[in-house]
Amino acid sequence: MERGIGMKLSVCMDALYKGRDFRESVNELKEIGYDTIEFWSWWQKDIDVVADAVAEAGISISTFCTKFSSLVDPTQRSVYLEGLVESIAVAKRLNCTKLISQVGQALEGVPREAQTQSLIEGLRACVPILEKEGVTLLIEPLNTRVNHQGYFLASSEEAFHIINQVGSPYVKVLFDIYHQQITEGNVIANIRANIGLIGHFHAAGNPGRHELDNGELNYEQIFKAIDETGFEGHMGLEYFPLEAPQVGLRKLLK
Repeated sequence: MERGIGMKLSVCMDALYKGRDFRESVNELKEIGYDTIEFWSWWQKDIDVVADAVAEAGISISTFCTKFSSLVDPTQRSVYLEGLVESIAVAKRLNCTKLISQVGQALEGVPREAQTQSLIEGLRACVPILEKEGVTLLIEPLNTRVNHQGYFLASSEEAFHIINQVGSPYVKVLFDIYHQQITEGNVIANIRANIGLIGHFHAAGNPGRHELDNGELNYEQIFKAIDETGFEGHMGLEYFPLEAPQVGLRKLLK
């Protein structure tokens, strides 16, 4: 799959190398030709090991998750902000400037408008912290049809609306092509129209969430369209490989 010069790839360790030794996996990636990784929860990892492994391999970290607390529930806001501060401290240590955030499960019996307002206000409360530390928070819509039943935010249109309401360059959308294909399709047009609000991408084949060439999505065209927008961030490879991880990863670099 040919890639334009602009498309930088980041490998999600918790998806492609799940259960494998972190250091060995990082070294394998470097040998294949990758120079950037990402992962999910930092609190389930030995950060010393992570820091040493990436430093030794000469690999950088594009992003990882902030602590999971609900942004749609205003009673959880202080807990969320505490988790954000903790996560930023880890990000600083790992020379990482972006954090992924989920927004929480939809609350039963609470009007959707009220939950949206809590989400916007919660993100606005994050902005002074993010600005001070130079860290971007990436809000991720997830599909609720197949993988994340009950999650509050599925549509990219709604996510972009929320980001516009927050109005800070330090809060953007993580556009996961797999999730948005399931939720709404129309991937290229939605990306082109909103590229300024997108801070990071995730990619996986659909259906099944496997290798990029496994399924209905034409990633060659999607990558080309993103490149043409001048996007300078990373495309996170977040799929569950059917073959040994290096097989699909080598194919992508060709």
